[in-house]
Amino acid sequence: MANLIPHDIKDIKLAGNGKKRIEWAEASMPVLRKISARYRKEKPFKGISMAACLHVTTETANLMRTLKAGGAKVALCASNPLSTQDDVAASLVKDYGISVFAVNGENNKIYYKHINQALDFKPQVTMDDGADLVSTLHSKRKELIKGVIAGTEETTTGVIRLRAMAKDGALAFPIVAVNDSKTKHFFDNRYGTGQSTLDGIIRATNHLIAGSTVVVAGYGWCGRGFAMRAAGMGANVIVTEIDYVKGIEAAMDGFRVMPMVKAAPLGDIFVTLTGDISVIRPEHFIKMKDGAVVCNSGHFNVELDLDGLKGITRSVTTVRAFVEEYKLLNRRRIYILGEGRLINLAAAEGHPAVVMDMSFANQAMAAEYLLSLKKPLSNDVHVLPEKLDDQIAKMKLDSMGIKIDRLTPEQKKYLASWEMGT
Repeated sequence: MANLIPHDIKDIKLAGNGKKRIEWAEASMPVLRKISARYRKEKPFKGISMAACLHVTTETANLMRTLKAGGAKVALCASNPLSTQDDVAASLVKDYGISVFAVNGENNKIYYKHINQALDFKPQVTMDDGADLVSTLHSKRKELIKGVIAGTEETTTGVIRLRAMAKDGALAFPIVAVNDSKTKHFFDNRYGTGQSTLDGIIRATNHLIAGSTVVVAGYGWCGRGFAMRAAGMGANVIVTEIDYVKGIEAAMDGFRVMPMVKAAPLGDIFVTLTGDISVIRPEHFIKMKDGAVVCNSGHFNVELDLDGLKGITRSVTTVRAFVEEYKLLNRRRIYILGEGRLINLAAAEGHPAVVMDMSFANQAMAAEYLLSLKKPLSNDVHVLPEKLDDQIAKMKLDSMGIKIDRLTPEQKKYLASWEMGT
């Protein structure tokens, strides 16, 4: 089978271990399993070609299997050069007949080559994590746009980019912002990022979190989750923000809030979770204490101004896996983790499957929703209907054996009425 399916992966011989890990993740993804069982019967994607640019992990593998169960022809490429799990990629090709174009550690040229190879499948539906697939489609592969019905987007960073495209009138087809579903960002961003970011830092450094001063750049859902988990492990947490409301929230959650230039001399560990560029710059790096650890968990490595850092650096040495030591001109040492890319996927395994279960249920159902519409949505960024969000939440609670109350007829009437007072 591997010889018949287009692919570009590290080593097909890794498939055995990858299959075991995919099955292990599947055991913690009951919502996606339920959707997959329905798709095998209903085939909502029969005859549909899909291109997905996502992190090639065990959880993503189970999403790909679900889409194929629904009848889709799927091609998968990586949304980050360091996030690919090579054994998973091998298993998807060999065991499940899904084309994968991804190799862990691929350079920028190969990264975009793989995106183009996925686009060669002439997708009718796109699935993106950061909008690189869609932006490439709109800039380099415009001839394929006429065949695209719609797409989905997984992350805050991607949604920001796509909304900018829509505002400029450049977006040529509708996108559902999966990231904006409650069953995605409330849980994936907060609990998934919170745990997996700490996991990546600890795996890369073996540092003790308790007693460390941890600087969290950005207090969105990812920042909240990470700050919460770091504090839970005994860290002294400082938050930096550019949003006044989020700054108040961080302060009321018990964290010190200050500009990055003030936090720079205080931190032991710095983590960016903003989705913006140059959050930590040379004027910050130069103030950091000797041995400070710096990493990113906000999608692209542009959150750290690494070019600027090199300009104030005497030498760069890899001191252990995923850790580069920058010796500054002032003789202090700064440790950059995972080349500034997503530390939770570069040095660890990404979010736990139990939380990605909801995120990828959103992806699958968003694609199904977009294809079921009799009248296509406008070329803009849309949110998955609340009823589908609630359906995913109900399936998750059912899988956990949890029941909740229902409104009585009287309660429904009261909530819908303006005549009934105290």
